[in-house]
Amino acid sequence: MSRIAYVNGRYVPQSDASISIEDRGYQFGDGIYEVIHIHDGRFVDTELHLARLARSLREIAIPAPMDNAALLVVLREVVRRNRVHEGIVYMQITRGVARRDHAFPLGIKPSLVITARHGNPFPRDIAAWTATAITLPDIRWGRCDIKTVNLLPNCLAKQKAREAGAYEAILIDASGMITEGSSTTVWAVDANGVLRTRHLDDHILPGCTRAALGGLLRDNDIAFEERGLSELEFRAAREVFLTSATSFVKPIVSVDGVAVADGKPGPVTTRLFALFARHADGAGHNAASGGPVLRPRGESDQTRP
Repeated sequence: MSRIAYVNGRYVPQSDASISIEDRGYQFGDGIYEVIHIHDGRFVDTELHLARLARSLREIAIPAPMDNAALLVVLREVVRRNRVHEGIVYMQITRGVARRDHAFPLGIKPSLVITARHGNPFPRDIAAWTATAITLPDIRWGRCDIKTVNLLPNCLAKQKAREAGAYEAILIDASGMITEGSSTTVWAVDANGVLRTRHLDDHILPGCTRAALGGLLRDNDIAFEERGLSELEFRAAREVFLTSATSFVKPIVSVDGVAVADGKPGPVTTRLFALFARHADGAGHNAASGGPVLRPRGESDQTRP
């Protein structure tokens, strides 16, 4: 069965989906995107993702193509038509189609594309969920807080990690401070036992999984600091882990070929892995914030929403 995509008002087989060559996302990378994890047929942290989507749109002055209630209907329908029970739903909004010119065109409609795909079940064994990382200079632009489709530096960093046999590239800015991973938020338990992640600013993406985990930390009276880590502090860390919509809470057991502590998930990471697993299993989910995804039934792939 062909995967189904939503493209500007129509559900179409993904193999037939197309946009204009003059779409500004293609010409300039003039667009933003968002990814929501689907676990056990439910969207995880929907409200956080939709809020970040709205913020990204505001920051680059693209009008929302529809309100959140309508968007959720389309998201659920794409997931239902693709029969995704575990995986992700991806949405991309660009400024739209116009004659190629750097300045923003007037009077055009934004383009909206939504796809969904199957993924592996949520991890249950932290020992099987560990990964390694390398470090690289951060060469990205100055507004990494916007979830833009301009991801070439991130792709270059991820490819360097892959070539090194690592899961992630952890980026270091010109002042010697850790920013984030190529597609993840970086956390560490420092040499003094303090759980830390970088403060939010223009140089990192405000991760939705980071925000959800921060709420879990506060709810469980687990202290942490939003404070930058120097490269020296990072390399001396007792524990390192990553968060993202697809990494969840992922222990990093070595960096640049050097083991983090004893090379095994530490006690803080292990506890947070378990906390987030319970959160992903449905705590706090309801119809308004994502709710259960409807189960598949046969319908025409060409039906409008």
